[in-house]
Amino acid sequence: MVERADRAPVSTFYAPGAWTERVELDEDAAHHASVKRMVVGDVVRLTSGDGRRATGTMLELGKRRLVISVDADSLEAQVLPSRVELWAPVGDRERMLLLAEKAVELGASSWAPVIYRRSRSVTPRGEGEPFQQKVRLRQVNALEQCGGAWLPTSIAERTLNDALGADANSSGGSRLLLDADGESLGSIVATIDSPVRIALGPEGGLDEAERAQFLRAGWRTASLGANVLRFETAGIAALAIIRSHFR
Repeated sequence: MVERADRAPVSTFYAPGAWTERVELDEDAAHHASVKRMVVGDVVRLTSGDGRRATGTMLELGKRRLVISVDADSLEAQVLPSRVELWAPVGDRERMLLLAEKAVELGASSWAPVIYRRSRSVTPRGEGEPFQQKVRLRQVNALEQCGGAWLPTSIAERTLNDALGADANSSGGSRLLLDADGESLGSIVATIDSPVRIALGPEGGLDEAERAQFLRAGWRTASLGANVLRFETAGIAALAIIRSHFR
């Protein structure tokens, strides 16, 4: 098979793990290629989710597998960007999935759902192992769509006590709690340090006791303006502002 350098890749496939001259992908990848009416000889892009990208050529396409010949000369290792960690609230399932998808596009380094008091009143809410798998699939799809190189690390949902307890062992960086009464995020972004942690509440927001927990733990409040935002909108906006500063 001869590489066609004059042809741009027509699709990106997630291929974790070590790469050899030939990479074999699973039934889902084969189905995706078939739906897009791709054929043997098409040029594709591979992304590992841990910083590696390469182009290759489709060698085989069957119902249960897709085999790609990797162009070794095209292999590139992307520099790990500054860490921006998202503490997403456990809330409405569809809103969480949207935020999880956009978090990949905006370069979040980790996805760490937190259970708040008001999370318990949401139905259906995004929690449990099956939902975690759905989040991961949505994030992989987003990585393939945007052609990125890094997939966020994923942490199972935790209570606020557990999340803050684990975070107490970390040092350095900035911790930002999105709060309407905080300082303008746009005005303080130049003063914060990496790694950055962003936390936001669920539908209905945090209660006063939870807000006080964050403040006692040394978190800084940051505002996105006077408008009342849904949590997924707030998370997307905050990630965009912070990622534009920390590349």
